[in-house]
Amino acid sequence: MELDAPWILSSLPFSLLGSRCEFFTRNYVLPEADRSNKDLRALYGDFMPEQETLNRARKDAAEGKSASTQAGEFVREEIHHVREGKHGVSSAKQAIAIGLSKARRAGVKLPSPKGSSDVKHKAAQDTKAGKTPHRKISRSRQRATSKALRRKPRQGASKKALSRQAKSVARKRGGASRRASARKAARTRAR
Repeated sequence: MELDAPWILSSLPFSLLGSRCEFFTRNYVLPEADRSNKDLRALYGDFMPEQETLNRARKDAAEGKSASTQAGEFVREEIHHVREGKHGVSSAKQAIAIGLSKARRAGVKLPSPKGSSDVKHKAAQDTKAGKTPHRKISRSRQRATSKALRRKPRQGASKKALSRQAKSVARKRGGASRRASARKAARTRAR
């Protein structure tokens, strides 16, 4: 089936396209003229992923890269948002959590996280939101979320905070696990 016009993609039922195309079609952002897409606004509220981030994540998926690599694009975007002053975060961990939440809502197939039942519940909610149509988030709730995040400090996305976060997570893993990931990084590094 030849698809020339991009707006056709968003109107096709996903069953016609197959499960492999779901990530690409669900997250297709309409051209600049149609940027007030209600579905995307309802999904993300004020913090919609940028088109560039979605494109990078799609490219990673097309290249067969892992879900965590695709999700990394959303985390990277979130850290940039904090650094440029769009909003703040209470810690590096929160910036990462917001990025992962966006990734799940965009259809990245991340595994469920370890941790409390609240964390697992939120991840399940985000995964479900990425698969099914949903109702619009009220404007007042969106505004409250953005105001709360704007009140937070910006230090959570500093190099020092991110370094501290990475080191503390690495310490919790065993030496064998760290060694294996270092070897994989060396093996798959772009040259």
